[in-house]
Amino acid sequence: MGQETEDQVPDQNRERQEEDFSLISSSLGRMRMMIGRRIIGRIALQQTEPGLELTHLDVIDAVRRRAPDGEVTVGAIAEFIRVDPSRSSRLVADLVQRGLLRRTVSQEDARRSVVELTERAHEYFRVADRVKQGFIRDITAEWSAEDLDRFAILLDRFVTGLEERSRLPGDAG
Repeated sequence: MGQETEDQVPDQNRERQEEDFSLISSSLGRMRMMIGRRIIGRIALQQTEPGLELTHLDVIDAVRRRAPDGEVTVGAIAEFIRVDPSRSSRLVADLVQRGLLRRTVSQEDARRSVVELTERAHEYFRVADRVKQGFIRDITAEWSAEDLDRFAILLDRFVTGLEERSRLPGDAG
């Protein structure tokens, strides 16, 4: 009988792993739906810039993410958020009018116009980050410190692995 128990342990572990993989897959599907609805982004917009749409948020986020790589053009924004350049130009113009972006002259080529975030846009991101963290804090309020710590580490490890495996040739970091 001792032998049967040892043989059953790997099968029980394998079954448990399959259940875990199934639960993770299901949870990721549910999370994708929530992310697709952009719940946190909508809440942040309501609390900080109620007149903006999610597409506006995409544009200012594109500028923020692309700026460390150098100057950001309307074309780079269009490519980043996957819209045509004329749509990107209209969105940028609207955000310039609202005081979230400013157009400046390229330091590399004076014939080219580039886009930068204003202090108001930086403030939006500070507030949005507080909203996002508050949302997470509310959801995890009853978790133990150990569970929260373990979740933070494991989620980061999972997302890092996902990023590494999903990177296509030519993708920037």
